[in-house]
Amino acid sequence: MNIAIVGATGNVGRKTLEVLEKKGLKIDNLYLVASSKSAGIKIKFKGKEYEVSDLENFDFSKAKIIFFAAGGKISEKFAEKASKSSFVIDNSSFFRMDQDVPLIVPQVNPEDLKNMKKNIIANPNCSTAQLVIALKPLHDLFEIKRVVVSTYQSVSGGGKAPMDELIEQTKMALGGKNIESKNFTKQIAFNAIPHIDTFSDSGYTKEELKMTNETKKILGDKIDLTATCVRLPISVSHSESVNIQFKKSFSLEKVKQALDSFEGCKVIDERNDGGYITPLEAEGKDETFISRIREDKTIENGLNLWIVSDNLLRGAALNAVEIAETLIKNNFYGK
Repeated sequence: MNIAIVGATGNVGRKTLEVLEKKGLKIDNLYLVASSKSAGIKIKFKGKEYEVSDLENFDFSKAKIIFFAAGGKISEKFAEKASKSSFVIDNSSFFRMDQDVPLIVPQVNPEDLKNMKKNIIANPNCSTAQLVIALKPLHDLFEIKRVVVSTYQSVSGGGKAPMDELIEQTKMALGGKNIESKNFTKQIAFNAIPHIDTFSDSGYTKEELKMTNETKKILGDKIDLTATCVRLPISVSHSESVNIQFKKSFSLEKVKQALDSFEGCKVIDERNDGGYITPLEAEGKDETFISRIREDKTIENGLNLWIVSDNLLRGAALNAVEIAETLIKNNFYGK
């Protein structure tokens, strides 16, 4: 199997390499691709060095599966060209709402691959991916009516530059120096910013609208969802406080059983000090963790959850590689 990674030198590109190595996919030829600035850089994979190729000159037909991890503008310019000869798995937001492009979390809606018309598969927003993997088994059992979600997102969701700036700002704040933000609308160190992506006329940010629209595309448009997305001074892992109203009655025992038995989910819910998951503990792990499971007695059939996942894995690289595995398993690769 021949594989290429566009954006191989970035956060998600490098994490994709880690996941490919961990999963042990059989790769005959690997092509690492990036902008001209990164061309020539050497990256190790399974003990062998690979030289990064210039995206502008790369022959996409060399690879059967191509991961795009370089942002929406690059996907807009190159993904459809690449899809003429290859399957494209795109981590950007550019194709997510395209009706001819399936938006896939393999554990949740693999059957939507049959709707693929452009040889392009979209990876959901990082916050959406971990949310729907927890909602899916509950929706199947109790039918979700409405979801209210508040996210607490790490800076790695914005790329490497925001991660570096968080470290820089933290040092400056501890040293009593004045801080001017470069990648954030306000100081991120020791702060919380209720603003991710640009504002729409409705007052919601694009990040919040992504969660609403993507969840409906994946799970069905009968689910109402409203979101508030907040950036926190955390390096990796996104957390979500989720309130769900079901159409059917439920028991906490059945909720926990459904979540813990669903592929990709892990329940850590003990009602004592430390009996829950935090972003730090989720970093580097494949699972989406669910804690603080309890009834919301203020509404009929209401439930509260705390969901935490490594955004660079479930929300990006891991999900993308699992999409590739699904393509291979379902014989798309041979077509």
